[in-house]
Amino acid sequence: MNTNSFRPCSLLTALLLTLTPALAQQGQSPEVSGAAAVAPAAKTFSQQELDQLMAPIALYPDALLAQILMASTYPLEVVEAARWSKANSKLTGKALEDAMTKQSWDPSVKSLTTVPQVLQQMNDKLDWTQKLGDAFLAQQKDLMSTVQALRAKAAAAGNLKTTEQQVVKTQTQGSETIYVVESPKPEVVYVPTYNPSVVYGTWWYSTPPYYMYPPAYVYPPGLAFATGVIVGAAIWGNCNWGWGGNNNVNVNVNHYNSFNRTNVSNSNWNHNVDHRRGVAYKDQGVANQYNRGGNTQQAKAREDFRGRADSGRDELKGMDRNELNNQVKNADRGAQAGNREGGDRGNRGGTADSGGSRFDGADRVKDTAGRGDAGGRGDAGGGASRDHSRDGGGFSGVNKASASREASSRGSASRADMGSRSSGARSAGAGGGGRMGGGGGGGRGGRR
Repeated sequence: MNTNSFRPCSLLTALLLTLTPALAQQGQSPEVSGAAAVAPAAKTFSQQELDQLMAPIALYPDALLAQILMASTYPLEVVEAARWSKANSKLTGKALEDAMTKQSWDPSVKSLTTVPQVLQQMNDKLDWTQKLGDAFLAQQKDLMSTVQALRAKAAAAGNLKTTEQQVVKTQTQGSETIYVVESPKPEVVYVPTYNPSVVYGTWWYSTPPYYMYPPAYVYPPGLAFATGVIVGAAIWGNCNWGWGGNNNVNVNVNHYNSFNRTNVSNSNWNHNVDHRRGVAYKDQGVANQYNRGGNTQQAKAREDFRGRADSGRDELKGMDRNELNNQVKNADRGAQAGNREGGDRGNRGGTADSGGSRFDGADRVKDTAGRGDAGGRGDAGGGASRDHSRDGGGFSGVNKASASREASSRGSASRADMGSRSSGARSAGAGGGGRMGGGGGGGRGGRR
């Protein structure tokens, strides 16, 4: 090996040697597969976060609330639907239903195109939408209980009661009061507007809740309602409060079938991972449930490996060239030992002058083409003609480059020497086509 030359393959070898002990010690590799994720002991969302997330919509009618919760689990489709709705704002009724049959979004997202105000709010507050969807998937019962707690606070503050736009019902289950909010006309939705920091009484956290409108927006006192929106059967979600310990959302199959022009009988709602469009799940348990659990572990493993690689590169930067070449030489020495026996057998077929060292098949072809004859093959009866370029084991690629250059140098020297001797033989007038001994009895110097 030429210790004064710097080769990229040598640097790669040294880098691998630097990293391999650390990887072996930790029992890790750059690729991690089949690692079982351990669910976190603590819940992903605290009660404060749930209160902040639900404050802007806890007083919405149950059907609309359920529709928002389901659609929030598909944030990218919400964005697509909001843009489409803005560009097609004149479509309503049957024309809108017809248009929705051509879209590939989840049915829960399609339904919200009938309430463009809500869809636009979800698009404008996309960070809130994604967190809401993650919380709903991870802690559905906790989220629904939070709605009831917020409604109880609003009722105590005198801000949740029956009006022309909504019907508020209460039912008692044990010591708990359940608040149900419905529209007086099932085919019409009235979207309430209210200040989440005020409507529940004095806000009980130092950080404020989420708002639907910009900070400069002036909220009316209590709840205010815009003109009702005719949605027909489009809003098919429903809240299943506490009874039987459910606290979840379900589907009004009659409305669902009517709007989506289908025929289903299952009233249970299930998240469809295909409509998630690759958006990561914040909760690890949810990620595992939908076969996305390996993402976190693989990303961490890649980062750990990248850190070790950076450390190895930093170590290499601190070396001078001689020190680096010494480490590479030590690495190559093990590989060369595996090739030494085969190389020696190849050399028995001829002297250095005859090109008898056969480390690489490519150099052999180039050597022969350069001479234009069959001289200097170093066959040794055919036994030494095996190509040893494949004998280097796992480090054969590293050793091959230096060995090929050494063989090429010897071949060049051999050709020059043979050319000189051949020329001398011809000029001496050796009649009868005298043969030149190329070594190993293999070379016929005068035949073309």
